[in-house]
Amino acid sequence: MTARILAVDDSPTMRGLIGAALAPSGFELHFAADGIEGLERLAMAAPDLVITDINMPRLDGFGVIEGVRRDPTYGSLPVLVLTTESGEELKARARSAGATGWIVKPFDDQRLVAVINRVLGI
Repeated sequence: MTARILAVDDSPTMRGLIGAALAPSGFELHFAADGIEGLERLAMAAPDLVITDINMPRLDGFGVIEGVRRDPTYGSLPVLVLTTESGEELKARARSAGATGWIVKPFDDQRLVAVINRVLGI
């Protein structure tokens, strides 16, 4: 089974780094440049997991998490936060919104793949 991942990040560089980290492991990758685009692409991508940044224009990562959780089809989808933020208050807010996990940038490629595999039970 090829796991599908939707990565939502406003930085083209970061989307490239996520792609470079995950593509060699065989994940099918879909990308969005902000939270609104991410939620719009949810049905088309039909992801097994969402990775989202927190600080983005138009709709931030908390909005992405909340939008995914409100969707009856994807409400139980794992959502990982990948951000430069590391404050406990933000982590608590993400958890209460429904985030599955939190990874601080810069990330280690192998650790990111390992976390995704663990969350997806691969």
